[in-house]
Amino acid sequence: MKHYLELSEEVQAAKEQGKPVVALESTIISHGMPYPKNVETAREVEQIIREHGAVPATIAIMDGKIKIGLSDAELEDFAQAEGIAKVSRRDLAYLVATGQKGATTVAATMICAELSDIRTFVTGGIGGVHRGAETSMDISADLEELARTNVAVVCAGAKSILDLGLTMEYLETKGVPVIGYETDVLPAFYTQTSPFPVNVRADDSETVASTLKTKWDLDLAGGAVIANPIPQADAIPETEIAAVIDQALTEADTNGVTGKDVTPFLLAKVEELTGGKSLDANIALVKHNAHVGAEIAVKLAGLD
Repeated sequence: MKHYLELSEEVQAAKEQGKPVVALESTIISHGMPYPKNVETAREVEQIIREHGAVPATIAIMDGKIKIGLSDAELEDFAQAEGIAKVSRRDLAYLVATGQKGATTVAATMICAELSDIRTFVTGGIGGVHRGAETSMDISADLEELARTNVAVVCAGAKSILDLGLTMEYLETKGVPVIGYETDVLPAFYTQTSPFPVNVRADDSETVASTLKTKWDLDLAGGAVIANPIPQADAIPETEIAAVIDQALTEADTNGVTGKDVTPFLLAKVEELTGGKSLDANIALVKHNAHVGAEIAVKLAGLD
């Protein structure tokens, strides 16, 4: 296993000193934002995690290795590179074996985090059950990974382009707890609320950390969703974003966009239709998740 994993100097030192480490995905850098906004945001998110007592580990596939933490130069190179593959569970072995660059999705980041004994992962929003999945069977691999991999995912809920009700039903079937952080309902990425209640509410990082430790102590395999709403000042009004998403979905259908191309098409279209407000919201919620995720990682390390 060590042959495939390469820890950055910062992450290696954190491991040796027993410091908490927080995993970060790399798809948000290569596929989520334009350059240089992507690298600026990545560095800011990493710094937020450091300021709250943990060590960031941005995960990516490079040079035949699973990189657990990127240097400044590697982060810059990754942010500017073109044609980087999106990596999920099915792609991981091939891209490592062939030495190609790969940006880890939620699913792949969870796998790599667990391989390197990192239990807390911060992202923007998880994938889920797509609208119309009853005929397309388009269900994100993120949900299956949450059912099997022992990593807590701190996020602003599921992306609102999805069918949130079916996503919650799927997670319930797989036994994945959805913990609302200071909320009773599932946040919908760009907005703080949705019609769907979370399983339990936690109002502090200690409660979340204690719940996670107890879950894994009991050998209840799988991860957990820590649903942390976007700050109200950065949220987009629910009626506004709903209309935009409906238009984006219509255009995706008209243009015959299917499979793995659906999500990037919809997110790009939402950004266009909101005049960039969705990108600003995305950045704000990731930073907020980094703050909360670092606090949970610190508390979890204390319990361990």
